[in-house]
Amino acid sequence: MSEKDEGFAGAETTGTAAVHHANQLRSAKFKVIMRKASTWAWLIGLTLLAGIALGALVGPGVGLIAAVIVFLIVLAIFFGIADSQAEDAFYDYYCQSHGLTRSESPSIGELTPLLRKGDKSNTNEVFTGELAPGINGDLVLYTYTEVSRDSDGDETETDYPFTFVHVEIPEIIPHMASLQVERAGLRFLDGLEDKFRGSLERVTLESESFDKRYEVFVGKGQDQVWTRRLFSPSFIVWLTENPLKTFAFELENGHLVAYVSRHADDTASLEQVTEIGTYVASRLREEVAQTSPRA
Repeated sequence: MSEKDEGFAGAETTGTAAVHHANQLRSAKFKVIMRKASTWAWLIGLTLLAGIALGALVGPGVGLIAAVIVFLIVLAIFFGIADSQAEDAFYDYYCQSHGLTRSESPSIGELTPLLRKGDKSNTNEVFTGELAPGINGDLVLYTYTEVSRDSDGDETETDYPFTFVHVEIPEIIPHMASLQVERAGLRFLDGLEDKFRGSLERVTLESESFDKRYEVFVGKGQDQVWTRRLFSPSFIVWLTENPLKTFAFELENGHLVAYVSRHADDTASLEQVTEIGTYVASRLREEVAQTSPRA
């Protein structure tokens, strides 16, 4: 996905260079680590220990090779530490410049079907605050993991990273309790897929381009008129033309989760996910307000 780095919207850069990407500070953090005496003590100490030990046990040539390998391994560890520190600094800066609060103990809960997938999951980051004018919520980096086992019992873990916007819309529950707008799959499997949807049923909208890109499911017994009002022609066009290719969203018991399937680690992509997610939230609230003017 190609995205231009447009910088922070409203970032305060006085006295501090704007940080646009998690990797932007990596080199500087690595230099700080490499200037520390303790870093070189570990680096040289472990290198000499490995070289001398294997040199004495096996031979000088093997000892030299072992010393080089250990040196590179320890160097890579310190580079990884610098990368982690740079990521932390970027997210801190992003939250500060966007008026958000970064959670010290991120957790989001199993609010929607996406957040209940996998054998285990991890809420990597949660940024909370006003995501758009009048819309408070969370910007979340999340990963769920599927664990598979081969015939020998060896485990393989596959991670699925997401970035999503979470907004609570309790006023929508009387009108729509469940909604899933997913990426379209293989059409010849639709019938089989629908049998495993449980309390959900498929909605077909009169847009060929939308139908090629998305599948829509709502709770059985959902007011179809309200659903079709929600998916107005302009909303359908926006969904078809504007969001990122992996964009999808779901609603359950008033919790909206609008997501893309990757971890956003730069300003432009974080802002884009926020903009798209809050647009969906505003459209849902707009339809509720039109249906219930006093809401």
